[in-house]
Amino acid sequence: MFTGIVETTGEVVSIEDTDEGRRIAVAAPFTADLEHGQSVAISGACLTVEAFNDDRFELFLSEETLNRTYLDSITTGDAVNLERALPADGRFDGHFVQGHVDGVASVTHIEQVGDDWYFGFSLPDALARYVVEKGSIAVDGISLTVADLREDDFTVAIIPATYDLTTLSGKSIGDPVHLEVDVVAKYVERLTEGYQ
Repeated sequence: MFTGIVETTGEVVSIEDTDEGRRIAVAAPFTADLEHGQSVAISGACLTVEAFNDDRFELFLSEETLNRTYLDSITTGDAVNLERALPADGRFDGHFVQGHVDGVASVTHIEQVGDDWYFGFSLPDALARYVVEKGSIAVDGISLTVADLREDDFTVAIIPATYDLTTLSGKSIGDPVHLEVDVVAKYVERLTEGYQ
């Protein structure tokens, strides 16, 4: 379980494609604190640490992960958002984020207003019913609040701290992002299916 509060960004430092999937290494400041088998969200996708040293850690991306994310198109030098899994006794901020990418969207709008930023993102039809105005959504692993919702896209307001700490500062219109809708909405839908 994650919170969507990004700890830092990391840099993809190596990529190895195999018949089974893709192996990547990410440089990050907290690698010395990692353990084998630990979960780390990479731009919102929950992956498992396979190996690590003082400056980088390695992850394996299965075909399922590559099919559901844009991680098949990353290259060395790319920045990724990083969050380690929430410890059981940790403070909970953000919202419930599982690290299960529901879909890939794209940046549709970027506007700076004073010190803040407004980002627009496309909204895939299959996810639209789970998104509500003022509700929570994770974009590239960042816990955000939907500021404005339209039929096929939505807007979020980004404070300077989030803009500076995450990969949003490097995004351009058309760039891909991972979306994870609020899991509570999916459970409510499932539980009420028989009553509709």
